[in-house]
Amino acid sequence: MKYCCECGSDALTFAIPCGDNRERFICSDCDVVHYHNPRIIVGVLAVFEGKVLLCRRAIEPRLGLWNLPAGFLENGESAEKGAARETYEEALAEVNIERLHCVFSIPSGNQVYLHFFATMPTGEFGVTSESTEVKLFAEHEIPWNEIAFSSTAFALKKYFEHPSHTGTHIGSAANWY
Repeated sequence: MKYCCECGSDALTFAIPCGDNRERFICSDCDVVHYHNPRIIVGVLAVFEGKVLLCRRAIEPRLGLWNLPAGFLENGESAEKGAARETYEEALAEVNIERLHCVFSIPSGNQVYLHFFATMPTGEFGVTSESTEVKLFAEHEIPWNEIAFSSTAFALKKYFEHPSHTGTHIGSAANWY
């Protein structure tokens, strides 16, 4: 960080603010402490007639691999609305969010994933600029060796391991892939 986002000053120090326990950028001119917190990624494990919706990525990172529809939560957006938006942006699919399915942390990447369980009222979906292919998969059809992210693999495994499809699963990984 070179400039204060509040006043534009370049008088920044990297120190532990009074009452804190971590180093942060602090502006010496306006005294603003700049907190950098993890990014929230929201996604959906969408189901239609017992099959789950996956998208083949048309963008980096992990171009060409399969993923649950997911992306960064936007400011001013609820987690559920963001997850539904991402599903439409990546798969042209409408979903009914039913519950939080899993929370998955990647501390090394400063990311927290919130994957929701949702049903699709219709089996309609399509390709977008973010996906080259969109498909519904039964468990035995999932291309496990082509899954883009550890968060998606975790969400899918927990879904199939727990046939009652209740509860929220918590996991983490050292890397996002």
